[in-house]
Amino acid sequence: MRRASPTDAPAATGRRWSGPALAGAAAGGAAVLGFGGLYAAGLLLAGGDIAPGTKVRGVDLGGMSRGEARGALERELGPAAAAPLALRVDERTERADPAALGLSLDTAATVERAARTGSDPFTVIGRLFSSGDPDVRPVVRLDEKAARASLGALAEKTGREPREGSVAFEKGKAKAVAPVTGIGLDVDGSLDTLRDGHPHTGADPLELPVRRTEPRVGKQETDRALKEFAQPALSAPVVLTVAGTRIPVGPAVLSAHLTLKDDGKGRLAPALDAKALLADPALAGPLRQAVPAPTEARLRLDGAGKVSVAEEGRPGRQVDEKALGAVVLPLLTGSGAAARTGEVATVEARPRLSGSTVQQLGIREKVSSFTVSFEQAAYRTTNIGRAAELIDGSLVLPDETWSFNRTVGERTRENGFVDGLIINNGQYEKASGGGVSAVATTVFNAMFFAGVKPVEYGAHSFYIERYPEGREATVAWGSLDLRFANDSGKALYIQAEAGDTSVTITFLGTKKYDEIRATQGPRTHVKQPATRKDSGPKCEPQTPLEGFDVAVDRVFVQGGKETKRETMKTRYTPRDSVTCG
Repeated sequence: MRRASPTDAPAATGRRWSGPALAGAAAGGAAVLGFGGLYAAGLLLAGGDIAPGTKVRGVDLGGMSRGEARGALERELGPAAAAPLALRVDERTERADPAALGLSLDTAATVERAARTGSDPFTVIGRLFSSGDPDVRPVVRLDEKAARASLGALAEKTGREPREGSVAFEKGKAKAVAPVTGIGLDVDGSLDTLRDGHPHTGADPLELPVRRTEPRVGKQETDRALKEFAQPALSAPVVLTVAGTRIPVGPAVLSAHLTLKDDGKGRLAPALDAKALLADPALAGPLRQAVPAPTEARLRLDGAGKVSVAEEGRPGRQVDEKALGAVVLPLLTGSGAAARTGEVATVEARPRLSGSTVQQLGIREKVSSFTVSFEQAAYRTTNIGRAAELIDGSLVLPDETWSFNRTVGERTRENGFVDGLIINNGQYEKASGGGVSAVATTVFNAMFFAGVKPVEYGAHSFYIERYPEGREATVAWGSLDLRFANDSGKALYIQAEAGDTSVTITFLGTKKYDEIRATQGPRTHVKQPATRKDSGPKCEPQTPLEGFDVAVDRVFVQGGKETKRETMKTRYTPRDSVTCG
């Protein structure tokens, strides 16, 4: 029998240990012993529940028990966690309630995180070789639904739409409009910022992320368009030659119909509203003098109250809007009188109203009529008569808007008007066209009882006894017009007739309603007039009259029943007693 040698491996393991393997095992054991020793040393150094030097938002919790650490956090960070939070969105600072943002500080969970961080082996050992203190991020709870709601409101409040750079035209002047970068709060990104930044203990507001939208048209392009087009365009009038007549169009008129629009590639391109320019009284009046416009057929009511043709229409000539635009735009960048003068061709124009089209347009009967009486005066007879002459025969097609100022034109001597009394700043004074408000009031009432839609109107500042309360209108060139839209579905023809003491306006067309009634309410908020003296050269004496508010209902009747009601409210200031001396 063979005896076992002392060098044989034990039979139970069946494994032979070599020299190098034994040395490696010894080294590994030493490493584990060393790591464990360092960890144990670190724990001995830490002492309590929270490792020394452990901080949360600058609050030192080192060496404290969990209960002590929680109390310290509530004491030191609690006020900051509950205080209104200053939030910076771009350049604006807003304050928000943390609770409304869904934010809350979980002190218990924060202490547990601090304790775990302090007992982490790598943190414990690292503390032995580092002088820095571990800073633990607080545990913050966020109610995302509440946060999104509050951030959405904040985004709406602080957001800014991008604005493209442009050039504005106004009253004969051009100026660059600076582009603006759009600002929008990044709500998703702000959720992370709130979690990471709460409670906020810094002096500066908490910066929330934003998204920026840069305008396509920048300052460089607006400066170019201003220099190369806008300023030259308004540097002088352009002169249009129409049928041998020279018609100057000044910068103030041009600026009302010019625009610069983005061409889709970030470049501003000029555009002219030629249709609006043709309708502008400053050009429309001279054009009527230069070329014979088509003459519309004249209508009358026969004995049976039906519409018939009194005089047939005649063709004329007119300026085409496309031709006008093609001539005017190139002139705007010209320098010198010759380079800013162009000839505009005319085309034949047929009348819209003739014996063959009257029935097609639905002009069959009297729709409404109204008469205003006035005291006889030479200036009233002239001005009221001239305005009626210019209005008589107006044709308003369905969905068109009729304008008093566009039809009558400026009340100047050249247009056939003389000086008369007007109301300015609550007092009578003399000016060209005085008395024309009698025609405006008559048109307003004819419009009222025709049931068509008022677009623009305004009453006199104080009440004038010859007009119906709350159913009167005045006009002022350049500031107040009388306009209505023909929403009757059929064309309207306006007859105007004036004498020495009255003016009558009649609308012919097709009635949309059986009847239009006016219901006037009582005077309210009555205010007594004052007494004033005036020695100015334009002073006109006037008698006193109280000021008041009044409401008038326009009642639409169809089939004997009210189908609609509109209320028009008017406020009259007191008419002060004025003596001149």
